[in-house]
Amino acid sequence: MLKSHNCGALRREHVGAEVRLAGWVNRWRDHGGVVFLDLRDRSGIVQVVANPGEDAALDAAQRVRNEYVIQVKGTVRLRPEGLVNPSIDTGEIEVVAHELTVLNPAKTPPFYIYDDTPVDESVRLKFRYLDLRRPRMQRNIILRHRVVKHIRDFLDAQGFVEIETPILFKTTPEGARDYLVPSRLHPGEFYALPQSPQQLKQLLMVAGYERYFQIARCFRDEDQRGDRQPEFTQLDMEMSFVERDDVIGLVEQLMTSIVMTCTDRPLLAQPFPRLSYHDAMARYGTDRPDIRFGMELVEVSDLVADTRFAVFRDVIAVGGVVKGIRIPGCAGYSRREVDELTNLVRASGAKGLAWLALAQDGAIRSSFVKHLEESTVAAIVDRLEGKPGDLLVFVADHSRVACSALGDLRLVMADRLSLRDPNVLAFCWIIDFPLFEWDEEERRWDPSHHLFTAPMPEDVSLLDTDPGSARGQQYDLVCNGYEVAGGSIRIHRRETQERVFGLIGLDPAVAQERFGHMLEAFEYGTPPHGGIAPGIDRLVMLLAGEPNIREVIAFPKTQQAADIMAGAPSTADPRQLAELHIRIVK
Repeated sequence: MLKSHNCGALRREHVGAEVRLAGWVNRWRDHGGVVFLDLRDRSGIVQVVANPGEDAALDAAQRVRNEYVIQVKGTVRLRPEGLVNPSIDTGEIEVVAHELTVLNPAKTPPFYIYDDTPVDESVRLKFRYLDLRRPRMQRNIILRHRVVKHIRDFLDAQGFVEIETPILFKTTPEGARDYLVPSRLHPGEFYALPQSPQQLKQLLMVAGYERYFQIARCFRDEDQRGDRQPEFTQLDMEMSFVERDDVIGLVEQLMTSIVMTCTDRPLLAQPFPRLSYHDAMARYGTDRPDIRFGMELVEVSDLVADTRFAVFRDVIAVGGVVKGIRIPGCAGYSRREVDELTNLVRASGAKGLAWLALAQDGAIRSSFVKHLEESTVAAIVDRLEGKPGDLLVFVADHSRVACSALGDLRLVMADRLSLRDPNVLAFCWIIDFPLFEWDEEERRWDPSHHLFTAPMPEDVSLLDTDPGSARGQQYDLVCNGYEVAGGSIRIHRRETQERVFGLIGLDPAVAQERFGHMLEAFEYGTPPHGGIAPGIDRLVMLLAGEPNIREVIAFPKTQQAADIMAGAPSTADPRQLAELHIRIVK
């Protein structure tokens, strides 16, 4: 080994020891003939001193610069009194260099490595191998390693078996576009990269493994955003002979142990709260609510249905709703600021925003109260728990639009008012999802989760009479406004699966061609089973307190799904295309 110790491992007890260190020059300083180097490796930083009297080491130290890779042989000593550096773990000691060897020089990097000064993301991704040297990125990648290791240890102790599934598989609809891989041996035919191992893990339950997991690579050709990548990693899990509460209970134990073992972040609540889909939409305007703060949506339709205010009355008359939120401390908003809020809800699909400001002296300013009785106004304020200084805002529209618009506004105002504690992790479960959603354009039912989600046992009869009212045995885990896991109890009987295929308009011949292997497997003694798939990237992003998943992935793609470091995607050699029987059409 070129080093006897890691840089960050040296302490007071090593004083007097002869050590060999190797790493990168983090910073370099020449103090009038005495050179100080901060030497860095993955474990941390230690100060190296090159003094007069050690001429060869001093001469070499004077010629190195930041990011040179060097080896140092020297003696550990205590730092002089008054020069201890409490900001680093090795701050009590330093290494006096006797020999210093340059293993590899370095060009001047395009940005500072030794601190987290903001750098344009395109530059960081272009030089990702340098960006990954920075302290913040190393913390994130090592945290990811610790999380994945903890998952493996936890699930092994729970009797799970880790099994790899194919990357080259059959193209089937999973809700997003597949990445296709042409077959050289089968001209004109294609493999697909898996959007998830959904079918394969169910087949593993048919095969009798009972408890399976995999740290699975998944691929989806969809538009990118901060918490998405074309290739991503999920913890794929499946269990036989379980019900919904069994899966939820085990995953809650896993998440709690990850947070307690791998971070110092507090959990908002234990056990994790459970909300029905309809309750989440009604209270937060979304099925992935951030429950770190209040400002919940409140319906006032019954209070204003018979008022003289036509905007409210007419919407309610055609089946709509009036909902509002209380924004604390914003009664003093100017008309321009209120108009800005109106534009925000319009961007979410609402037609407008009604408002009521409660001044500190008890006076009321409003866009609509002149059309209401005093008792009605008092009842509205009471229902929203309005206090002096608060701004109450309302949207009148179809329920989905009103909830979504106010849900979006709720998050914007929470950030403006600093209501979301960035250190807290607020997990909750969303359950009782609708099994199907009606597609008006296609005039058919679509599965709200995926094709293999089982209906609630008590709702099976609704598949023939009222599919829109049937609930699925689906469960989503949400943290701080992000969905971090989604799962369900699966269909395990062929006849039930074929009924679902029929409801969504899938021709039996097409169903057989796409899913015949699963339908046939269900006839060979398939146990009841269910699973879930937490997203590793998104989970680590939240644990690390990062704004997007690119900060916790070693080599991510841009939002245009490009690798600007390596230049991917790129054109293929004509000979490769010919072998694959592919011709590019301009």
